[in-house]
Amino acid sequence: MDPDDAVKVLEGVAHVVSKLSREQQDEFLGLLATMAREESDPSRRAFLEEFPDGFGLVEDVA
Repeated sequence: MDPDDAVKVLEGVAHVVSKLSREQQDEFLGLLATMAREESDPSRRAFLEEFPDGFGLVEDVA
């Protein structure tokens, strides 16, 4: 995939995710966690595990 196209897709995903209600975000986080647990490819698993933080679905508790 062309890197510029990949960035556009990720920006679109970030926009959609930012519009989810808290309930929808919680459901999505649960789905991502399930997918990550069941993923056998290490790079895909890492992407799924890092997605919530990378897309602003988790708040820093620091």
